[in-house]
Amino acid sequence: MTSGSRTYAVMGATGHIGKVVTERLLRAGYQVRVMGRSADRLKGLMGQGAISHPGAFDDTDVLAGAFRGVDAVFAMIPPDYTTGNFLAYQDRVGSAIARAVQTTGLPSVVNLSSIGAQLSEKNGPIRGLHKQEIRLNDIKELRVVHLRPGYFMENLLWSIPTIQSLGINGSPLKGDLPVPMVATRDIGAKAAEFLADLQFRGQTAFEFVGPKPVTMQEATSVLGKAIGKPDLKYVQFPYEEAEQAMLAAGMKPDVVGLFIEMDRGLNDGLIRATQPMTRDHLGSTSIEHFAEEFAAAFRATPRK
Repeated sequence: MTSGSRTYAVMGATGHIGKVVTERLLRAGYQVRVMGRSADRLKGLMGQGAISHPGAFDDTDVLAGAFRGVDAVFAMIPPDYTTGNFLAYQDRVGSAIARAVQTTGLPSVVNLSSIGAQLSEKNGPIRGLHKQEIRLNDIKELRVVHLRPGYFMENLLWSIPTIQSLGINGSPLKGDLPVPMVATRDIGAKAAEFLADLQFRGQTAFEFVGPKPVTMQEATSVLGKAIGKPDLKYVQFPYEEAEQAMLAAGMKPDVVGLFIEMDRGLNDGLIRATQPMTRDHLGSTSIEHFAEEFAAAFRATPRK
């Protein structure tokens, strides 16, 4: 990346991906408007030179205020698992983003999507990202790349309570299923690369995964060694059992149903990488490298 006079807006700037995007663009010398729901959480990025644009992401006026006059936007629909209707929430935010793009005449967008977003059904929460890709593709003259990452390695952090309480790792995913995992830091780096280069044209989708697919059995073995549990086993939970466990943990029924649908889609081979995985499509963080981060989080998590 080279410095320049461009200005960018980054949605979800305090999240795992958005923060990496923001910091890389700032280090390259660009002006960055950081967007988030909490003004307090944006202060750290302001200290690095970013311009704060707090506000709700389903408010078209708030979004337009941040989008107006920038060269490109990193757009995303941040998940809100507290909502009672997750797909309706995605529609509200996605529609507001599309309206703001249209009203401001924004020229370029890097849109955070997901592997499986080409599917209109049987993909759980990814369905809302499918609809968002269509919304943005329908905006005339907008240059947009839909960045479709695989399964976040950071999702494995959700297993910490299960490992602590049951002494196993488990989920509805098949133990021997090759999962296209990728670290969020690599996704942020790739998004920043697209934004800094601004070489994409038209409407394109770009799948992005880690160095190699990883099964849950393989991931569990690596993570177990990192936390001092070399014999840690992976157990595939029945869908119904996993559903009841998530509900008991306080998750909304609507969200739980979508997660189970996504797990089915992965197990059945519907949600998968479909593009040739050349070097540009591969992140650099291995599961062994991520295991160091997992181990630190495991040690820092109090037992319940």
